[in-house]
Amino acid sequence: MDCAACHSPASWDIPADHWIVTEANQAKPKVSPMTGMLLPLDTSAFNHRRTNFPLTGHHAVVNCRDCHATLVFDQAKTDCISCHTDVHQMTVGNDCARCHTSNNWLVDDVTELHQANGFPLTGVHANANCVDCHMAETALRFDRNGNDCISCHAADFAASTNPNHTEAGFSTDCLECHDVFTPDWHTDQVNHDFFPLTLGHDLADCARCHTNGDFAHTPTDCFACHQTDFETAQQPNHLNAGMTTDCATCHTTNPDWMPAEFLTHDAQFFPIYSGAHEGEWSACVDCHTDPTNFAAFTCTTCHTNPTTDDGHTGVGGYVFESNACLACHPMGGVGDGFDHNLTGFPLTGAHLAAECLDCHAAGYAGTPTDCAACHTLDFNEATNPNHVALGIPTDCATCHTTEPGWAPATFAIHDDYYPLNGAHAPIANDCALCHVGGNYTTTPNTCAGCHTPDFNATTNPNHAAAQFSTTCTDCHTEEAWAPSTFDHNAFYPLNGAHGVIANECALCHIGGNYTTTPNTCAGCHTPDFNATTNPNHAA
Repeated sequence: MDCAACHSPASWDIPADHWIVTEANQAKPKVSPMTGMLLPLDTSAFNHRRTNFPLTGHHAVVNCRDCHATLVFDQAKTDCISCHTDVHQMTVGNDCARCHTSNNWLVDDVTELHQANGFPLTGVHANANCVDCHMAETALRFDRNGNDCISCHAADFAASTNPNHTEAGFSTDCLECHDVFTPDWHTDQVNHDFFPLTLGHDLADCARCHTNGDFAHTPTDCFACHQTDFETAQQPNHLNAGMTTDCATCHTTNPDWMPAEFLTHDAQFFPIYSGAHEGEWSACVDCHTDPTNFAAFTCTTCHTNPTTDDGHTGVGGYVFESNACLACHPMGGVGDGFDHNLTGFPLTGAHLAAECLDCHAAGYAGTPTDCAACHTLDFNEATNPNHVALGIPTDCATCHTTEPGWAPATFAIHDDYYPLNGAHAPIANDCALCHVGGNYTTTPNTCAGCHTPDFNATTNPNHAAAQFSTTCTDCHTEEAWAPSTFDHNAFYPLNGAHGVIANECALCHIGGNYTTTPNTCAGCHTPDFNATTNPNHAA
C-alpha cells in the first residue's frame, strides 16, 4: 500500500475521513477511501475480532495508538492491567472484567459480587457504605475483611452495656443472638439454648436472673435461684422432709410450682404412682398427717379395723401398726408378703425362728444389722472363752454362723493370739487337744506349757537329766521334733574332726550323759594319748 494513501508529507496523522474501526464497521463490507470501490469483507480493513479482543463499548472509539503506541501490533497485550492503572492496588485482583464492563467503570452489581465472594449483603449490610467496612487509606482499596462479625463489630461488642458482652463472656458471633435485618441490634431471639427459657423461666427481664448485670457466672442449678422457695415451702415442708434441692426432680418450669410429682417416691420410699396405691391418694397429707415430719406416715387411716385384723388371722408377727404394715408389704400389695432377704439381712439359722418383735421392738425403721446390737449380752456373758477378757471382736460372724447354740464356731483369727504353724496347723480344728476341758481362757502359750510331758519323757538325749532348756524352739521347729538343731558352739565348738561327728552325739556323750561331759582334750582322748607309741607320749 502507498503511504500517501493515508498520510501526507507534512504529517503521519490519519485524515479525518479515515474509516474508523468500530464494532459496527467490523460487521459489514467497507468502501476503499482511495478508490471508492466496495472491498471484500476480509480485506476492507483490519478485523479486530480476529485477535480475540473484540472492540466493544469505549474500546470501539479509542484511537489505535492509545493501545498500540509502538504500532507493533502483535505485541499488544489483552489484559486490562496493561492499559489501565490498578487504582485498587491489587486488593481485588487484576481482572477488571470481574467487576467492570467496557462501557464504563461504574459497578452496579455489588450485591452479586459480595455473594460470589462469600459475604452476602443482606439486611442492614445491604445499605451500608463501602467505606464503612472497607476502611483503607484510599476509598478505592478493598482489602478483604474477615467474614466473622467481630471483624467489623468489635467496637460495638466492647461498648455494649446491657448486658456488658465482655464481662458476660458472650460469644463474639453476633448471629447467635442478633439478626442482620434489625438495624439497632435489638433482638427478641436470644439464643438461650444453654438454659432453655420455658414457661416460668420465659422472662423478658434478664435482670431477674442475671443480677448486677452478671451474665458470666449465673448458676444453672435450681437451688441457686430458688433456695428461698425451697426453705419456705410448707406443703410439704421440704426442709423437714429432707427433700432434694434439685427442683426438677418433682417440678417442671410451670409457674407457681404446680403441678408437681414426687416420682422418686416409688423407688426411694414406697410405690404411690404405681402398684396398688396408684390413684388411691390425692395429696401428701393423706398418708403424711404431720406436715412437719414426712418420715412419719400412717397406713391405718385407710386400712382400718376390724377389717385389717380379720385379714391377718393366723399371720405370725402381725401388728396393727403402720411400720409393721410397711415391713410386710413393702410394695403395698396384698400378695407381696415381706421377704426379709430383700432387706440386706437374710434370715438364716436361728434367725428364722425369731419373732419380728424380738428384733423390731422399737419399730422397723433403723433396726441395726450388726451382731453386737442384739447379742451384746451373749458376748459379755461368754466364759469359754471369756470374750471380754480376750478382747475378741464383737462381730459374731468372725467365728460363729447363725446356727443355734453358737456352735459350730471357727476361730479364724487364732493367729492374732497364737499362730498355728507347722505341726500345730493340722490340729487347728481339734481345739480340745490344746484347750483341755474346754478351757480357752488360761491356755498356756509357751512350749513347756503344753510339751513338758514330751520333754520329761525324752531319753535320747534325756532332756531332764541333761538339764536342757524348756524352750523347745532352741533346738526344734514347729514342723516336727526331728530333725532338731542344737547350737553346740555355745557350749563347745565342734571344729575340725569334731565337726565330722557333730551328729553322732553318743560318741562324746557316753551313756546319754550331757551334763558332766568333759570339755578338755584329755577328758576324752586320754586313751589315745596312752596308746600312742610313735612317739610314746606317756614315756
